[in-house]
This record gives sequence, structure tokens and C-alpha cells, in this order.
Amino acid sequence: MKAVRIHHHGGVEELRVDEIPVPSIQPREVLLEVKSTGLNHLDLWVRRGIPGLKLPLPLVLGSDASGVIHKVGSEVKRWNPGDRVMVVPGYGCGQCPECRSGRENYCAKYSIGGEHGNGVQAEFLALDEERLISMPPNISFEDAAAIPLVFQTAWEMLVNKAKIQPGETALIWGASSGVGSAAVQIAAMLGARVITIAGGAEKVEKAKQLAPKLDVIDYQARDVSREIKTLTAGRGVDVVIDHVGEATFEKSLRAMNIGGRLVFCGATTGPAVKFDLRYVFFKQQSILGSTMGNRGDLAKIGSLVGQGKLHAVVDRVFEVEAIRNAHEYLESGRQFGKVVVRFAK
Repeated sequence: MKAVRIHHHGGVEELRVDEIPVPSIQPREVLLEVKSTGLNHLDLWVRRGIPGLKLPLPLVLGSDASGVIHKVGSEVKRWNPGDRVMVVPGYGCGQCPECRSGRENYCAKYSIGGEHGNGVQAEFLALDEERLISMPPNISFEDAAAIPLVFQTAWEMLVNKAKIQPGETALIWGASSGVGSAAVQIAAMLGARVITIAGGAEKVEKAKQLAPKLDVIDYQARDVSREIKTLTAGRGVDVVIDHVGEATFEKSLRAMNIGGRLVFCGATTGPAVKFDLRYVFFKQQSILGSTMGNRGDLAKIGSLVGQGKLHAVVDRVFEVEAIRNAHEYLESGRQFGKVVVRFAK
């Protein structure tokens, strides 16, 4: 079977579509025939090499996938051959108090497919039955592959960390990113006023289609801090969703009102930030880190997608043989939403 692997860290030239054996399954596993996989910036970082993290090589890349169950193990209860499913990208040990309480992303051994071990960019996967949720029946495999990691991450940030309420104002950086485009939809669905940031006229227009009544700021043409102040009549926002990091962190803090909550899940532009602690404690603000989410919330998201209340945002689909082109496209920053790699229709 085909699998996207790296044998060494580096540029796109290190990406290979290898032929490897179809995996065998254990009694509580299913054999999944993969149809589509979603790319994330995590794939780029893993390919290049993450400082301080030694990964087992060769490594199958990818965290998001959708497909059809081909075969089930003798002890599998919840799935049958032919079921259409999405892969849960992260997983815990399954035994600790956090995992047992449904907060597996707090597990000390929490892992993400395609980072801590082999990922999902292969024609067939052997997966524990707990690593799957049902696909909404009315969406494509390409859309399904674009949902899990980014919607799970955005839901955790807005609902579980920020605890956003109807009528509050949320600032969401990077409307064109996977997490940003998901967060905009979730915040709007929950009754928040949404201010989001995009770069360039084309992305601004696309951002406006994500949900009704959005305020979209073009950071290439406007002073973001000044625009936020104007839009909120000087009050500031209640919640900031930031995955950009160094380039936006201080602006995020200054955009918040008294009691504001800044939730961040990444540091795309760099991890080193400097800010005045007095500004934070005097305004009684909170800075909250967030990683991934839990399986139960992903199931809720799937249901909301099925109801048409949330939707996948797919920019472009590449065939697996063009995996290098897919990485180059994502690295270019031209996309709006998710880049998907297709294994089979």
C-alpha cells in the first residue's frame, strides 16, 4: 500500500510515497481504508524537524483522515465494515484519571498521530476502535478529512478554556487558517460577536462568507489595534483566539477588556514573547494555553456539521502523488482553509 513517509528531516524533497505492507489488526482494532487526509502545519514542522523532539524514522505523516472501515477485529463492538468514519487525531493512555474522565488531551502520555508516532497518510490503517467517530452522512470524504484537528482545537479553546458566552466579543486571528476558520464559525454559532483578521482583499471576502455579521480586518491595509478599538468603542474584546504567537501576542493582550481571556494553541511566528505583567494583572486578564481537545467534543462537532451549523473549509485537494506540491502550497500561505490530500475517491 502507499504511505507518505519521511526518512530524514528537511525540505519537501524528503517526502516519499513508499510502498509498505498493509497492517494486520488486533482484536479491538479496525482496518480503515483511507480516502482523504488533511494537511496541518504540524505536518510541515514534523517534516522539517522539531527542536528537542526526537521522532522515530521513517515516519508516516498526517493527523487527520477519513475513510471506510474495511475489516473489524473479533472484539470490536461499535463498528462494522462499510462504516464511514473520521479519525480522532489525538489519543491518551486510556487508563489514567484524565482519560477515564473524558479529558484525554490532559493525559501525561497524550500523543498526536503523525508527530509522536506513525500518522494517517496511508492507504490502510490499523486503529483502535476508540480512535474513530462517525462521519456526518451528508459530507464528502474531503470535507471530513478537514474537520477533526482544527475544529477540535477551536472548540477546546472557545468552549472549554475561554467559556465564551452569547453577546461577548471574540477576536480571532488568522481567518484563513484551519483553526481560525473553524473558530470563527464556532464563536458565531454560540452567539458571540466575531472580529477576525485576514490578509489581503481576497481573503477578507472569503472570511466574510464563514458566518453572518462578521467584522473582518485586513491587517495588510489597516492598523489592527486601532480598528479593534473603533469597532468596540474603546472597550476591547472579551476573548482572543491566537495561534500566531510572537507576532500577535502583545496586540492580543492590548485588544482585551477588563477580565479578557487570551487562549493560544500555537506559535507559528515564534515562541518568545515579552509583555508587561502589570498590564495583565491590573486588568484581571487570563492567559490560557490549549492543546487539541477530546473525543466527546469531536463527536458533538460532527453532529453540528451534519445539521449544517458548522462546515468544513477546504481550499484545495491534491492527489497523494502530489504530496510535495501540497506541502509547498500550504507553506506558501496562499490557502484559505484546509489543504486535503486524496488517496481514493
